[in-house]
Amino acid sequence: MRSRIHSLRHTADRPSRIAAILRQTIPKAEMELTHRSAWELLVATILSAQCTDQRVNQVTPALFKRYRTPLEFARAKPAELEGLIKSTGFYKNKAKHLMGCGQTVAERFHGQVPTTMEELTSIPGVGRKTANVILGTAFGKPAVVVDTHVKRVANRLSLTRSEDPERIERDLQHTFPQDQWTDVSQRLLLHGRYICLARAPKCGICTLYEACHWKGKHPR
Repeated sequence: MRSRIHSLRHTADRPSRIAAILRQTIPKAEMELTHRSAWELLVATILSAQCTDQRVNQVTPALFKRYRTPLEFARAKPAELEGLIKSTGFYKNKAKHLMGCGQTVAERFHGQVPTTMEELTSIPGVGRKTANVILGTAFGKPAVVVDTHVKRVANRLSLTRSEDPERIERDLQHTFPQDQWTDVSQRLLLHGRYICLARAPKCGICTLYEACHWKGKHPR
């Protein structure tokens, strides 16, 4: 009976241990997209789809020098905008999203990026992942970002058993205290980006190795 109680406690303590290890390993859970405002972060996050943050950061200085406000993005010439963002991939769709996003923010929200999930996801090109990035990083609200890295790491750590981003978001919300949502999800993201890689995870240097029950982890 005692061993069963100990096992249950150990299981219940896993999320807090994972959070503590991540906090020690990654003290500053910083967003890696360079931005100076909520609007710039919104644009950069849209551009980051299927693209590295490093590449986006190479593109945005010239982009924000040419188009400074949502209205200027809304009035952009498609060919010119596409040329500036071409290296981020899927540039035609991204240009359409940015122009539609600029128009919506300029007209419906008077040039200010909205601060609620419902309003953000009503903007062209903005899904829950992007909205949570804005809510958590730009506005300091509790938000769980679920990208491909978070999805992979959360599953490998048995924090979820789902492949659906919205379900994973809910699972992580139920697992961690609300005041940890933003930082924990950002740390999971960074851990997935640099350590828990998709094809060649660096299990040999992973600080979460003992807490990881993933069957595919490499033996030490």
